[in-house]
Amino acid sequence: MIDQVQTTRFPNGLTIMTEHMPGLRSVSLGIWVRRGSRHEAAALNGIHHFIEHALFKGTQRRSAHQIASESDRLGGHLDAYTAHEITGFAIKMVDTALVPAFDLLSDLISNPRFEQDDLLREQRVIIEEMKMIEDTPDELLTELFHAAYFPDHSLGRPIEGTAETVALFDHATTTDFHAHNYSPRNLVIAAAGNISHAQLIELAAKTFGDSGNGAEPPATVPFSPQPAAPILIERKEDLEQAHLIIAAPWPSAKSNDRYAASMLGTVIGGGTSSRLWQAIREERGLAYSIGAGGNTFTDVGMFAIYAGTSPANLDQVVDLSLKELRRAVREPIPDDELQLAKEQAIASVLLSLESSSARVGALARQEIIHQRRIPPDEIIRSIEKVTQEDMQRVAQDCFTTEELALGALGKLNGFAVDRSRLEI
Repeated sequence: MIDQVQTTRFPNGLTIMTEHMPGLRSVSLGIWVRRGSRHEAAALNGIHHFIEHALFKGTQRRSAHQIASESDRLGGHLDAYTAHEITGFAIKMVDTALVPAFDLLSDLISNPRFEQDDLLREQRVIIEEMKMIEDTPDELLTELFHAAYFPDHSLGRPIEGTAETVALFDHATTTDFHAHNYSPRNLVIAAAGNISHAQLIELAAKTFGDSGNGAEPPATVPFSPQPAAPILIERKEDLEQAHLIIAAPWPSAKSNDRYAASMLGTVIGGGTSSRLWQAIREERGLAYSIGAGGNTFTDVGMFAIYAGTSPANLDQVVDLSLKELRRAVREPIPDDELQLAKEQAIASVLLSLESSSARVGALARQEIIHQRRIPPDEIIRSIEKVTQEDMQRVAQDCFTTEELALGALGKLNGFAVDRSRLEI
């Protein structure tokens, strides 16, 4: 494959990346911030997510309605998200709309109003979002479990914050935090599709080229967490189902073992042919929802099995899940399962190459996590190199009795777990 990615770094730290995709009439454009909820002090938990919402309430040049109407007029979809280590804003449009789309997106990022009335209204919206999570059992269990798994660490706090912290995000707090964290050195501007690198450089230079580096961010540089191994039991008798998480440490997003770990996660619970899906859903009909995979950060990871089942089936689902973890530790992955996992992973890489949105997102994430571009050919070669021994070694390193964790929420009847039951 011919890699058509170009990268330029401005003196003020701004990173510009493009990937020209011949034959397209579209461009996917985004601005990513090298910050997320992980970079928040406890008292400011949720502020990245809050700012992501508040930016759409208006800029110095545009009202909230104008932002929405201009996005629609461009024929694109303007979207945003906040994660633990990254915040992103992106739009896809036809190539002839690049200039107005860049103007809209850069204005959104650079010139927020943060009017107090708008902020108060957005606080109410986010509190309603929190209530929705509380009413969604699998999401509620995920939040409670993360708090127990990463205690006293920002990775364990909810991305959306709490009602108490969000209520403190006034004009002064929000404006100051935005100024410190949305400076050019924390931004990655990337585009993929029918675009030239020179086009994006020219547009970015006009808006961001003269901007300074910005003030030093407050001292909230994230330290590596020490995952706990909690057993969390939350009884909610008003629910019909029991919701389950079984978790273990996992290679980080930068680990040399990340490809072997990904293959292992696929074999255990990554699709309809996976061991968990077949054993729990297809063969026994014990759950509608069952799956597993890794949640990775720059320096740590968490593998998790997720399931929803009737209370009467919970013990059996736990035992079958643990059986598959023990099997992965004790027995090499058969060659046919390894090859299937590789084929799935390679197909995913190749299919993503057809989407400008997927490609621009990958550009930004690779820059923020790895500080470099990882070409598709390199990813595919790394997948192909994974061996049965690699996967078993990851399983043996990660699935240990001492580090295994479990969370359950719902109508649990007499369900109980102690450490001896989690023995691998």
